[in-house]
Amino acid sequence: MRTNGPNTPQPLNGLRVVELTHMVMGPACGLVLADMGAEVIKLEPIEGEGTRRLLGAGAGFFPMFNRNKKSIGIDLRRPEGAEVARRLAAGADVVVENFKPGALKKYGLDYESLAAANERLIYASHKGFLPGPYEHRTALDEVVQMMGGLAYMTGRPGDPLRAGTSVNDIMGGLFGAIGVLGALMQRGITGRGMEVQSALYENNVFLMGQHMLQYAMTGKPAHPMPARDNPWAVYDVFTVKDGEQIFLAAVSDAQWGVMCDILGLDDLRADPALRTNNDRVRVRPQLLATLRERLAPRSAAELAALFERAGLPFAPIRRPEDLYDDPHLQATGGLADVVVPDGDKAGQAVKATLLPFTMDGQRLGVRLDPPPLGAHTAQLLEGLGYAAGEIERLRAEQLVR
Repeated sequence: MRTNGPNTPQPLNGLRVVELTHMVMGPACGLVLADMGAEVIKLEPIEGEGTRRLLGAGAGFFPMFNRNKKSIGIDLRRPEGAEVARRLAAGADVVVENFKPGALKKYGLDYESLAAANERLIYASHKGFLPGPYEHRTALDEVVQMMGGLAYMTGRPGDPLRAGTSVNDIMGGLFGAIGVLGALMQRGITGRGMEVQSALYENNVFLMGQHMLQYAMTGKPAHPMPARDNPWAVYDVFTVKDGEQIFLAAVSDAQWGVMCDILGLDDLRADPALRTNNDRVRVRPQLLATLRERLAPRSAAELAALFERAGLPFAPIRRPEDLYDDPHLQATGGLADVVVPDGDKAGQAVKATLLPFTMDGQRLGVRLDPPPLGAHTAQLLEGLGYAAGEIERLRAEQLVR
């Protein structure tokens, strides 16, 4: 166990959360609550949550989304195991789950069953779709990106492309956590809990809202981002010396003048055909071709330095692994060590990203590393009143782990 600084805010300290989740969406909700100080108990299958064993693009799921949590392995398929889970849930303020609709009802772990015994319970349910015609479909992040317009807007025309991260899973978990926080406020007034529902598809549609409203306001469909009608003439990625790339922008007439000054583009600055942004947009293809030719001999580092000194928008093109060396993240405490619980790197510390906000000027850090399977089983069962002999029997019979 590790602790944050002595004055790090933990606004949810004292809140008990039981998490029946897997993959990313549900665990992301639990992560937010855990980082804010809640005691989050992860109920795992007896063999452990499946993301512990994922390879490739899934290898980072468990260590990313399960810090600051406790782990207990339970075999829900057997009545005595399900009873252990119900006893844990009975003492919870919040239950978080992301199973298929109806999947937990047979164990007595659905909202109606648990709320009948605990009217203060807040139950955060994460699904593919909110209740309606699609609710029984199997959803994945990629499924809802395709059907919800995000893949269309991300790819080139005729080539839908999913976004480069689990955007709906993560944001769906964040919206679930927002709903939990609102329900906690309401419970403080009424004394009663409620069910909160968050869904991948509806999350994706919310992300598309600006493009839907663009159509409603203008009558013109939004084009995919790579082919959009850009409102700014200089707003693009440039390939420069040694094949490096850099994003450069000038989104006002003042910025255009500064850019011409620092890059020695006096002839372009003086050209009356390029006087205003709208003038430049009208000839954008020709202007960009000229800029690409003139910038090609210059290095990305030189251009970045010039744009930074001048206060102009720019960005290096980075890969995820490059962010470990980002001086801003290092200086501001945006990365923290977690000890990996599984796989080839079990027991080794790696850097993980923290929640992207501060409270009272501080980042919310790591109190508990992502837990090994069943790391807190004995502690949690003792808290429920199980005697040591009972705990050993449950372990021996593979009811808990």
